[in-house]
Amino acid sequence: MKQLRKDIDKDGRGKMVLVPDEEEDMWHAYNIINEGDCLRTTTTRKVQQESATGSSTSSRVRTTITIQVLDIHYDTSACLLRVKGRNVEENQYIKMGAYHTVDLEANQKFTLFKEHWDSVTLERVDNACDPARNADLAVVMQEGLAYVCLITSAMTIERAKIDVNIPKKGKGDDTQRKKAISKFFDQVMAAIMRHANFDLMKVVLIASPGFVKDQFFEHMMKNAAQTDNKVLLENKGKFVLVHSSSGFKHSLREVLEDPSLIARLADTKAAGETKALQQFMTLFGTNPDRAYYGIKHVEKANNSQAIETLLVSDTLFRSKDLDERRRYIRLVDDVKDNGGDVKIFSSLHVSGEQLDQMSGVAAILRFPMPEIEEEDQAEESDEE
Repeated sequence: MKQLRKDIDKDGRGKMVLVPDEEEDMWHAYNIINEGDCLRTTTTRKVQQESATGSSTSSRVRTTITIQVLDIHYDTSACLLRVKGRNVEENQYIKMGAYHTVDLEANQKFTLFKEHWDSVTLERVDNACDPARNADLAVVMQEGLAYVCLITSAMTIERAKIDVNIPKKGKGDDTQRKKAISKFFDQVMAAIMRHANFDLMKVVLIASPGFVKDQFFEHMMKNAAQTDNKVLLENKGKFVLVHSSSGFKHSLREVLEDPSLIARLADTKAAGETKALQQFMTLFGTNPDRAYYGIKHVEKANNSQAIETLLVSDTLFRSKDLDERRRYIRLVDDVKDNGGDVKIFSSLHVSGEQLDQMSGVAAILRFPMPEIEEEDQAEESDEE
């Protein structure tokens, strides 16, 4: 994401001019633009033109429009934002107050006006505009099935699915089985070459049950040596082989929890979130008085300045309820002011999906607070 201009006053009111320059930036834009904001960008509009003879023709014209956002939809497959709103500035083609839907794409400049740029949104813009961002590649595989995914700071993006029928062992001639496996490995290798940017990536994860990952890696390196593939040979050290229970995409969560891998990815946001969630789940099972989820319990812990780590899903900051959004922003600010760590999880990341299933907010406490649960039980007794 490029930030071309920033005009925000001391009260937080103002505008930014931004250009999303890659697919992940569209996800950031989705989390930055809220209902009620004003968005200015270029768009096409179908207009009717009447000739001197009275006949009319329609054509599509490109124009600049400013709309007040009423609804926003993110298309995960196309990485496109569809923003619906009402025109709020004079335009020769679009009447004031007319409804219009803008399709916002990568490399399309837009200006965003907000009555208040909150701390969470400003931090997301800063992170999105950080040129040091990069992605790692993960391949989860089993015999005949593989998913090639990018793991970025905000999401897990499926780049390729390889599905090849492998004959079972002991079914006639083993030659067909070996050919099918070789074909499968070649397709996975081609997908890695297509989607891996070795100049930026710290690591390429290869995960599988059993020895599939080892057999694939051996096949790939043998092929690289035979074809003098310098890219693979020079980046051999970036490949990390780890165990997973299956070759399905959901196995990425357990892959990212692997202790040997966390050391390699300690400075990436994805691994930090996964580690925090793993720590929360462990405490929830062994010392539940230091692990709470749900806004009611977490706010009680925050009132006692007890939160060491706040885990919160970005889904909550996209709520159409302005008061609810402000409630979570206030919680984030309070935890930071009290010296706590805040992890904002992406709902498109496997760890974010798991957090969403637990209300979207959780906290690891500095010290046990059994009274939170006791107060709940007392309130339930009073109600009965």
